[in-house]
This record gives sequence, C-alpha cells and structure tokens, in this order.
Amino acid sequence: MAQSATPKWTELAPGTAIIEPGSARQNRTGDWRSQRPVWDHDKCLRCGVCVIFCPEGCIHFGQEKDGYPSADLEYCKGCGICAHECPSACIAMADEEE
Repeated sequence: MAQSATPKWTELAPGTAIIEPGSARQNRTGDWRSQRPVWDHDKCLRCGVCVIFCPEGCIHFGQEKDGYPSADLEYCKGCGICAHECPSACIAMADEEE
C-alpha cells in the first residue's frame, strides 16, 4: 500500500512524533455524541460561562433567538462541561434520539 505524504494515525508506529496538530474543525466530530446540551432560556443569564468552558469551542451566541447561546452540533461531543459549569443551571444534557 502506498503511503500518502501525510500518514493517517493508524499508519504511525507507536511512539511516533506528531508533526502537525490535529483539529476538530477539520472533521465533523459530533456524530458519536450520546447527549446534547439544551438551554432553558428562561433561566439563562447569557453570561458566557458555557462558551468559555467548552473544550471544542462550539458554543456561540446569536445562533438562537434573542442572542442566546447554542452549540454547533456538528462538533459538540456531548461532554456536559457546559452544563456542569453553568451558574444558573440552565443547560441540561438530553439524550440523543436514534
């Protein structure tokens, strides 16, 4: 099998140095999520704590009505950090439907 200029991770030997950082923005990573964040806008303070703590940077303001935050579900992995850190407890983790 001919190797491409940039090998896939499965083609690397154990202990191989990674020469270029990976990025979730290059790939849709939300497909394997089992839960997703859901905001209760009546409780939301629009403080931005969820945006700050999201490890994927997929929560943004303005995508929802009236400037409330929402997650880009193409990249959200459903980790629940946003719900855990929310000071007003307005984020609940809902099970994904099959």
